[in-house]
Amino acid sequence: MDEVECVVVGAGVVGLGIARALALAGREVLVLERNGAIGEETSSRNSEVIHAGIYYDTGSLKARLCVAGREALYDFCRSHGVPHARLGKVIVATTQTQLATLAKIKQQAEINGVHDLRVLNPAEVTALEPALTATGGLFSPSTGIVDSHALMLALQGEAEALGALTVLRTPVLRGEIQAGGFLLETGGEAPLRLKTRLLVNAAGHGAWDLARGLLGYPAQLVPPRVLARGVYFVLSGASPFRHLVYPVPEGGGLGVHVTLDLAGHARFGPDVEWIDSLDYHLDPARAALFYPAIRNYWPDLPDGALLPGYTGIRPRLSRLGQGAADFRIDRPAEHGIKGLVQLFGIESPGLTSTLALADYVAAALADA
Repeated sequence: MDEVECVVVGAGVVGLGIARALALAGREVLVLERNGAIGEETSSRNSEVIHAGIYYDTGSLKARLCVAGREALYDFCRSHGVPHARLGKVIVATTQTQLATLAKIKQQAEINGVHDLRVLNPAEVTALEPALTATGGLFSPSTGIVDSHALMLALQGEAEALGALTVLRTPVLRGEIQAGGFLLETGGEAPLRLKTRLLVNAAGHGAWDLARGLLGYPAQLVPPRVLARGVYFVLSGASPFRHLVYPVPEGGGLGVHVTLDLAGHARFGPDVEWIDSLDYHLDPARAALFYPAIRNYWPDLPDGALLPGYTGIRPRLSRLGQGAADFRIDRPAEHGIKGLVQLFGIESPGLTSTLALADYVAAALADA
């Protein structure tokens, strides 16, 4: 039977960030990934936005880790040559009643430690983005974009330079809590039984199955899983925008927003569709819902300009209308099992929070 000090399950951006943090702390780390490449699920099917930390509930992990992780991520990208751009974001109001919401957004951002938002009048919105129609806005200079795959490769490369090992096509089928550690059984082409002293469940969509399959872990501590599929449509032709554009949030979501890739191409999304299983099907007919939403702030969107892009699925802990769920990071302090950290519901701003989140997990295992 093989033995290793620490196993991280999941080679998405969060798992790779945690592996790097543990390796930096001198741990022997093995990353197990069920897919044939790193970051094939949530980490590669998102907006690739570096969030400022504006909207999240006061004192939440999302707020704290996003704000800390944002600057850490910019520093990491600069020092490791990861393509990124601090483009800035315009939050745009299109009615008079939304101006009061903008004031509340700015207030919440300041509570969260985001102090650089600038209030915009209609003329200032137009000066930044001439294609927009607005009654007012906020400008967030700290919001940006990142090449998520290049980021994951950099995290993996540094972790492996420190001795970590990533093994692909190796799903963890089940596990058992034992004295002094954990016994894991894996599938794939070379099944194995593996003993580890420290276990980090960063399996994304698979985190719930792994937790339920860990013998000795109380079933009541595994939260419900909610899957939210979002569609992205890309704009045919040149983008009229130089910044990210978000409507004022309404109805519990952030609305259909504009993000840009590093080549300057615009994409719109995601919307929200509640599903029961992992299904990345993209229905082109959903574009009919996008046109009126986008034309609230960009009335000149041409008919037929939206082309199907891709879908992503958020691993969520709540539906819209049930309140915003925080990241769920269950450490030994929460569940009482030494050497174990379980991560659930690591959706947005998980990408932005990666480095701060990784430090948070490594600190939870510092004395294990």
